[in-house]
Amino acid sequence: MTVAFDAPLNTDPCLGLLSKFRQVRQYSAQLIAPLSAEDCALQASPFVSPVKWHLAHTTWFFETFILLEGGSRYQPFNAQYQVLFNSYYNGVGEQFSRPKRHLLSRPGLAEILNYRQHVDEHMTRLIEHADAKQRALIELGLNHEQQHQELLLMDLKYCFYQNPTFPVYSNPKLDAPVSLIHHQGFESFSGGLFEIGNNGQEFCFDNETPKHQTYIPAFQLSRSLVNNAEYLAFIQDGGYQQALLWLSDGWAWREQNNITQPLYWLEQDGEWFEYSLQGLKPLNLKHAVSHVSFYEAHAFAQWKKARLPTEAQWEVAAQQTLYGPHQTDLAHMFDHNWQWTQSAYQPYPGFKTPEGAVGEYNGKFMCNQMVLRGGCDLTPAHHSRMTYRNFFYPQDQWPKTGIRLAKDANE
Repeated sequence: MTVAFDAPLNTDPCLGLLSKFRQVRQYSAQLIAPLSAEDCALQASPFVSPVKWHLAHTTWFFETFILLEGGSRYQPFNAQYQVLFNSYYNGVGEQFSRPKRHLLSRPGLAEILNYRQHVDEHMTRLIEHADAKQRALIELGLNHEQQHQELLLMDLKYCFYQNPTFPVYSNPKLDAPVSLIHHQGFESFSGGLFEIGNNGQEFCFDNETPKHQTYIPAFQLSRSLVNNAEYLAFIQDGGYQQALLWLSDGWAWREQNNITQPLYWLEQDGEWFEYSLQGLKPLNLKHAVSHVSFYEAHAFAQWKKARLPTEAQWEVAAQQTLYGPHQTDLAHMFDHNWQWTQSAYQPYPGFKTPEGAVGEYNGKFMCNQMVLRGGCDLTPAHHSRMTYRNFFYPQDQWPKTGIRLAKDANE
């Protein structure tokens, strides 16, 4: 799926961090190796960003929050980059308009790669003597870059899809549809008081904290992700025309945008096809349905006389699947697709926003978005975890999203 980050042999935290820094930064370079400069400049919609912007922004993060902090003598590679590649950090200054990122023909890709090399050289020297605070920020920066590695591929896929030649990304392992392990039915879980969230003893994002108790009634979770055959049956049964299946906002979104199928599905002469980074191919009914919005996932669940799980239910099921004592047949909890939950993206009880500009990383987005759990086949290896809280707007189809169903215990 992706490169695996082996544990460093040396236990020195700085040397281990340097090894991971090099691996993560190199993986970004590997991702763009098959691409042309023209590919890296595409921005098909305001909600996606050009590949080269991702490369520059992740570099800006290290430069801004680490190299330029603490009275350092480091001078910015280009002072204008502080605006061009700032995403949303108001605490450190202005940002260039996101919908206009496609207008940044300059700096070109070669110059951005020079920028990355420049920052990497300075970061390598800094890591050798980094203190605990700097190491924590570097770890955050590396996980931030891994998020953008996934986003880079999702954005590229959306841009390539607009091209009627349906370009193929040359890495045959990325976004390659794989048949599901399909276990029929639902797994039952007892109710009770459970701990969810992360205690922060190892790296996690701030939105995963604090670990806390929550009561969960008994529930059921489907053993498999919804596949294309099941979703096609929903379409053929008129699921997109049955208003009673849909949330009010979802129905309005469907009507306004003429949504009739998942994002990358195409019907030609009565045959269904699906686009991936491997090109346009006949729809494989055994593959997990992908690139559906929360609204579509909710409507499908209603049609199946089920619902989406809460994020707490998903995490408890993952705990018992990974660590027992409840042996489950839940498949694909952390691969194929990020799984929509019915939980709004909100702070956990006791959540504290970190001080400084990095406090803008997650907390200020805890409004009008929905939580997804698990991971997908574009997620870098070892990046996701049981407590990871991804989040997107309910209308978003471009992320690699899918569906796992839930029911109450007595259904």
